[in-house]
Amino acid sequence: MAEHKLQWFKTEQREGKSFVFDPLRRRFVALTPEEEVRQKMLYLLVEHLQVPAGLVAVEYSVKVNGLDKRCDAVVFGTEGRPLMIVECKAPTVKLTAKTLDQAVRYYTALQPRFLLFYNGSDCHCIKVENGTLQPMDHLPVFEEMKA
Repeated sequence: MAEHKLQWFKTEQREGKSFVFDPLRRRFVALTPEEEVRQKMLYLLVEHLQVPAGLVAVEYSVKVNGLDKRCDAVVFGTEGRPLMIVECKAPTVKLTAKTLDQAVRYYTALQPRFLLFYNGSDCHCIKVENGTLQPMDHLPVFEEMKA
């Protein structure tokens, strides 16, 4: 089966509000500042870091301490194991220890190898090795995520 080319950043106006087509969820969603950041990161993951589109779950539900939470995106390996949690924030939101704490809570439920934070300008990727958080100086391509 040939994979069709995903259409990114297609927008439309409805009743005075902007919507963007999310090719991974296959539907239009409200174009909030955070959603714009998420769409840019999804594009980067699929088009530049070679993550197969079918292995990215957007707004992935996870239970944390008995509460229903939602990761902005989770990258899975071909065997179904979570490889990366992606947390996106609006451009006006600084990436702080609070952002890291949120992702670490999600980490406890999913146990991925990577945590990625992005607010449209700042981007931080952390590799988890032997329970230690190690900041990375680059974004891993899919092959590195799987290794």
